[in-house]
Amino acid sequence: MATFHLQIVTPDRMVYDGEAQSVILRTVNGDICILANHIDYAAPLGIGEAKVIFADGKERSAACNGGLLSVENNEVRVIATTFEWAEDIDIERAKRAQQAAEEQLQKLSRQDVDYAVAEAKLKRALARVQAGK
Repeated sequence: MATFHLQIVTPDRMVYDGEAQSVILRTVNGDICILANHIDYAAPLGIGEAKVIFADGKERSAACNGGLLSVENNEVRVIATTFEWAEDIDIERAKRAQQAAEEQLQKLSRQDVDYAVAEAKLKRALARVQAGK
């Protein structure tokens, strides 16, 4: 299968810099799959599970939290707020965060200032739990 150059970076590190067959990411408008020779594209990233299939056909999952996706001239850059490979996720901690966020949401009404924060925490926890499976 054809490949493209993929860079995944966060504010603290270069997560990946190499060839890939595909990357699936959650944008704020839904999931998108990027393959080789994709049209130039840019989108803000949402919170969700990411999947990368590398040039050798191996697949890895990750939890991706916000940022930007850029595709230009068969170069794909993922500039993420956070990007955690599945094997680096502490599932028990993510489940505790999920439970805490769900409990917080039950106590709040949509009009509360803290509702959006609790909702974002829940989405991040769910992404980490899903990617870590």
